[in-house]
Amino acid sequence: MEETSRHSDQEQDLIYALDIGTRSVIGLLARQEQDKMRVLEVERRPHERRTMLDGQIEDIRQVAKVVSEVTKSLEERSGRKLERACVAAAGRALRTERGEYCLELSAPEIVKGERISQLELEAVAAAERTLQDKEQEQRMFLVGYTVTQLRLDHYPMTSLEGHTGQVLEAAVVATFLPSEVVDSLYAVMVEAGLEVASLTLEPIAALNAAIPEDIRLLNLALVDIGAGTTDIALCRDGGVVGYTMATVAGDEITEALMRACLVDYHTAERIKMQLGKGAPISFEDVVGVEQSCSDEEIFSMIEPEVQRLADEIARRVLELNERPPSALFLAGGGSKLAGLSGRVADALQMDRKRVAVAGRYFQNSACSDIQDLDDPEYTTPLGIAVSAGLGLISDSYRVVLNGKPAKLFRSGRVTVLELLMMNGFTHSDLLGRSGKSLMLYLDGKRTVFYGEPALPARLAINGVEAKPSQIVHAGDVIQFEPAKAGKDQELNAGQLSRQLGVGGLACQGKLLAPDTPLSTGDSLETVQVSEKGPEKEKAAGAPIQIELNGRPLPLPGKADGTPYYLMDLLERSGIDFKHAERPVRLTVNGADCTFQQRLNDGDRVEIQYE
Repeated sequence: MEETSRHSDQEQDLIYALDIGTRSVIGLLARQEQDKMRVLEVERRPHERRTMLDGQIEDIRQVAKVVSEVTKSLEERSGRKLERACVAAAGRALRTERGEYCLELSAPEIVKGERISQLELEAVAAAERTLQDKEQEQRMFLVGYTVTQLRLDHYPMTSLEGHTGQVLEAAVVATFLPSEVVDSLYAVMVEAGLEVASLTLEPIAALNAAIPEDIRLLNLALVDIGAGTTDIALCRDGGVVGYTMATVAGDEITEALMRACLVDYHTAERIKMQLGKGAPISFEDVVGVEQSCSDEEIFSMIEPEVQRLADEIARRVLELNERPPSALFLAGGGSKLAGLSGRVADALQMDRKRVAVAGRYFQNSACSDIQDLDDPEYTTPLGIAVSAGLGLISDSYRVVLNGKPAKLFRSGRVTVLELLMMNGFTHSDLLGRSGKSLMLYLDGKRTVFYGEPALPARLAINGVEAKPSQIVHAGDVIQFEPAKAGKDQELNAGQLSRQLGVGGLACQGKLLAPDTPLSTGDSLETVQVSEKGPEKEKAAGAPIQIELNGRPLPLPGKADGTPYYLMDLLERSGIDFKHAERPVRLTVNGADCTFQQRLNDGDRVEIQYE
């Protein structure tokens, strides 16, 4: 403790990137300098034993021990006390689902940001529902989503902002991650005494390091082959269009060598690292016999597993992209395996020149005076640093949500909507649900008694009311109160009779008792009580003149003699209540009221968005 107390505090612009991999932990210190990330220090420590499986942390305490060792070494070399680290969640069990939504407005309107947010949110919610049907026992986090198609009045568009239309459609590809993957990563950081400064996904990080934004107009694939997982990211038309993963990775090759050469895990790893160098490979097997094999002999032992890895990469890429990409980059330690790039190209039926090992473009995003960065094994830690630097401001890395650091997968610009869904909130928390309406047939006329509207969500950034479409910046403090569902409409015969101003209600000729509950679909007759008993009221009502939203509106008398209620004017208000984008205020003569407010001649009525 005395040793570390002499260290200076970690500056706000000093990025500590941690790549917690299946086989080792790589720590990297860097600073953003203009448009590049300058790497200042690098430290790598292998796990003492197999404490991670397929990218998932199994032994939290042991993994935290290695993280602490890496941190301490970097502290000694930099003279800084490291408190915050940027990390990436493995793509293990990554789920990608497609979602679509069509929003039909009551009338054509100019499409603005809130409508677009609503449209995208509903499409993401559709993807989420599809996933929940498949993964009912797992809690999933939204990692991010990409809009793949937009239509306005059934016509394909690249952007809806500012255009006028009535039918809006969106299709998205949404990516989700099981909560235990994120939770275990945070547990390691707490055990190691570090705060999570930013969180990204490993395929996002790898793509940010290996493929510059200016070439993402092309259809490119980034395949990051680690020890436990192979993470895949695809981009085209300037953006990332999807992620996927495979559990076939470097460890399968290592395990094949263990079986073929009869050696332990660490010896098999050493043999794998020596492949392709042309020299004979010597090792001692588990029974103590010294052996020496040529490259060709070793390759023949693992050929089936190498081919299986290449085939699985090709299958996953085609599944996500639906066709071979224009080019494919291999990254991660597993990409060094001699001959793998050619096998991947063949499996995808691509020109072998179009499949390359990543590293060529690292100099576009990072530089270093102390380390050669062309090694594809540095793809993920470099990408974590680059991802953390996107949109970074000087005062803080942190984004606070409801008093706690938010889980924030960084892939560039992030909206409040995306951040909320990354932290476990769902579409219903954002939009709310209006109470169920009660639909009745009164004297043969279909009449709807609407449920209460949802109590809207409350959202503020740094104390100022905000919209879900706003961009989140590092250092923002976000307060979010989920929407509350409105109450369902419930009426009995007596309540409705009093609202309608009639003597009672009958069903199939029988007068209903006042406490009879009413259900959607009921067919009722209004009656008045006279000295001779219940009789159907047939006298026509008198016409009235009211003012709706500042405009005069004459209303003819109803044929059945019943009065007018505020709910009779909903269709005339110009608001689509099925897709209301924010709370609606109802007033009669300046006073708040309900849908069941009875109207009189000369009333001033307002039905408008707040």
